[in-house]
Amino acid sequence: MTIVYTIIIILAVNIVLYLLAIMPRLGNRKARLDFFGVYYAHRGLHDNESDAPENSLAAFKKAVDAGYGIEMDIQLTKDKVPVVFHDFTLKRICGKEGKVCDYTFQELRELRLCGSEEKIPEFSQVLNLVGGKVPLIIELKVEWMDISVCPLVDDMLKNYKGLYCIESFNPLVLFWYRRHQKNVVRGQLSDGFLKSGEFKGVLYVVLQNLMLNWATKPDFVAYNHKYAEVHARKICRGLYKNMAVAWTIKSQEELEKARDKFDIFIFDSFIPDEKQKY
Repeated sequence: MTIVYTIIIILAVNIVLYLLAIMPRLGNRKARLDFFGVYYAHRGLHDNESDAPENSLAAFKKAVDAGYGIEMDIQLTKDKVPVVFHDFTLKRICGKEGKVCDYTFQELRELRLCGSEEKIPEFSQVLNLVGGKVPLIIELKVEWMDISVCPLVDDMLKNYKGLYCIESFNPLVLFWYRRHQKNVVRGQLSDGFLKSGEFKGVLYVVLQNLMLNWATKPDFVAYNHKYAEVHARKICRGLYKNMAVAWTIKSQEELEKARDKFDIFIFDSFIPDEKQKY
């Protein structure tokens, strides 16, 4: 019996430690409610075959005019200018070799997005265009350890009057906000890394299962809607009542399937049937 009791105690301790490891921030719930009631256009209301490609001023204007919230991606140029661009590399969108961080802002302004007349916008341009008319989900792109984008973006947002939150795949970004701007709503991005088969290793076990929440204390978890059944994500929403964001919904059918599993929806490639307005 002693062995049985020992095993039970070990299991119980491991369960408690696991629940503590994935525990998000439990307070600040009132601030999260402001983000409900609106769909979020992924990289703006865009079409890469049109004159309003992803993360362009034209796509953001279309989203604002339609009353949709906006999800966007921020990273730094070589001369430390925050710009709105998703990929770390320029090839897919601009047909140029190299990374965003290899070029100065002025050099990047010579490029065009998806063959359109649109240029890579500076983050400040987007803030001026949106002007608080719709809420923003701002993803900070940090490839490894350099989180200098955090204080630079934070300085630009201090005088912004609109509603916004910060999210990132990189837990170091959330940890920075926990230490320096704890009142800003922050979210942990994640994915079914191991389930997709593309990623392997302990790091992706930790990231997929949100096991750094104890350090970053996210206000919400933004997860690939295809992997909604990951236990850590479900526990965060079910047990801890953490706000759950779904990325990226690409059809009305996907939206309906995700509706009971998430609270906020980022959409792309279609227009939701029902209209939610900010």
